[in-house]
Amino acid sequence: MEQLCKLFGLTRQAWYAAARRQEKKCFHQDLILQEVKRIRSKIPGIGTAKLHEVMQGFIRAHQLKLGRDKLHKLLKNNSLLSNKKRKRIKTTDSDHCYYKYPNRAKNLVPSCANILWVSDLTYISVGSNFVYLSVIMDAYSRKIVGWHLDKTMEAQGSVRALDMALLSRGKSDKPLIHHSDRGVQYCSWKYVDRLRDHGVTISMTQSGDPNENAMAERLFRTLKGDFEIRGFVSFSSAYEAVEKAINNYNAMRPHASLGYLTPHQAHYRTGPLPLKWYPYKKIRFGNVHYPDHYQKTG
Repeated sequence: MEQLCKLFGLTRQAWYAAARRQEKKCFHQDLILQEVKRIRSKIPGIGTAKLHEVMQGFIRAHQLKLGRDKLHKLLKNNSLLSNKKRKRIKTTDSDHCYYKYPNRAKNLVPSCANILWVSDLTYISVGSNFVYLSVIMDAYSRKIVGWHLDKTMEAQGSVRALDMALLSRGKSDKPLIHHSDRGVQYCSWKYVDRLRDHGVTISMTQSGDPNENAMAERLFRTLKGDFEIRGFVSFSSAYEAVEKAINNYNAMRPHASLGYLTPHQAHYRTGPLPLKWYPYKKIRFGNVHYPDHYQKTG
């Protein structure tokens, strides 16, 4: 050992100190990767930025020095970067005889929860067939307040999701707007009557542009990407996975557009929420633009 140290121009103490530092580094990396795998077991497709935010308590508890770039490099070196897959089929049929309501959510920026809900429907593959997930999300907090998984695209699935959302809202005199696309599910008499019975204002997109219901579209990308809600062997396994994903989405997944609060945390707040990632002053909210007080904060 002494001759080897002389060869590299090091003392024995320096050699052992370097070995201890390397051992400590490897230990910390293993510790971090185990925590990443634990979080990914609940949010499989979570990206580096949100993963770093979720890990803040763990980082402080173990007194680690771990920036976002360092975490990204560690994930890359261990082949743990999330890969997003995109695939689309048409779930909106607006070619029907039901009345289509005007867009009343345009330029509306909610100041608290239960002012604006956005709703949409997506497909999930089960074996060689598809099942259909109806979701209602609060536009202020991004919390999923109602959902239902059904074997058909009929209105009954969307109505059940609406019933769950209305139940979670409880009795309230606060004005509420329900915004959706012009799909036959949302224009059906049963769905419209349920909204009217609860004094909810109906709003719909005016074209086929997905930006008019961008928040709901983005939600499905998150559920299918971060939580890997796609490709199941049975309806029961799909239902169980969707239920688990929605619970973890509401309670665990931080949103950059909420100042890295979870939807559940944001749901009980009021007033403007700090944006963390938008690089410009006017922010798209579907077809809505945020005013100047919604500024980047980090």
